[in-house]
Amino acid sequence: MLPTSEHVSIPIGDLTFDVTVNGPSDGEAAVLLHGFPESAASWTPVAALLAQSGMRTYAPNQRGYSAGARPEGTDAYRIDHLVGDVIALLDALGLEKAHLVGHDWGAIVAWVVAARHPGRITSLTTVSVPHPGAFGWALREDADQKERSSYIRLLRMEGKAEHVLLRENAQSLRAMFGDVVPPELVDRHVAVLTEPGALTGALNWYRAMTRDFDQTPAVTIPTTYVWSTGDTALGRAGAEKCGEFVDAPYEFVVLDDATHWIPEQCPEDLAEAILRRAGMAAR
Repeated sequence: MLPTSEHVSIPIGDLTFDVTVNGPSDGEAAVLLHGFPESAASWTPVAALLAQSGMRTYAPNQRGYSAGARPEGTDAYRIDHLVGDVIALLDALGLEKAHLVGHDWGAIVAWVVAARHPGRITSLTTVSVPHPGAFGWALREDADQKERSSYIRLLRMEGKAEHVLLRENAQSLRAMFGDVVPPELVDRHVAVLTEPGALTGALNWYRAMTRDFDQTPAVTIPTTYVWSTGDTALGRAGAEKCGEFVDAPYEFVVLDDATHWIPEQCPEDLAEAILRRAGMAAR
């Protein structure tokens, strides 16, 4: 019988991260990185499926989302810190290597972790957001992607973004998920982001990002990139260019008509892609 998920607190330096652990203790390790405006709860359906196939998953509420990991100031959310958190988590868990999975902002962090620390990552599965080099190219060269990313301007506005997203019981925040994410998961995401300082911490990821993201080196470990045709935030141009930034075995998985919220909407398809990349057959 598989153990149920457990929630643990892991100190890393001056910060403490809330991590959901799932699967058998002797299973192959995978770290699951969530996006915005989600939380580690976004991985609940996927983690259950991975556990059934013998994988041990660790899904942290990342910097800004964990109550004990909300440093003040935009600079505390630069990509170097976000990447450092993942490596420090591996160290704290005693993991020399792990499979790495990321969605949305978690995908960006996962791409950079894999590019900078290939010796710590066994396989990479990214969801929705392509390699930063491909995404940066699309932002510069593709009119469609420029339009799709126009919402970022609001998220970078300090104070205004918080007001817009949290007013009227976080109505705008909830509306971002449409009707495809189960209400109980939306409630869990919103519960995290309505804690004191949490939304500002999460939005600081956007406010700290710089153009040099697209200077991220090519990834040299086996990689799968999962993209959905119904994603309103990420267009086809960057998705199709992604493979140019992977110098290793690569699979491009396209989910027709699925929205941006792949982990919650298509857990079976995503779990299958993760297991296939990890060399583990689904059970």
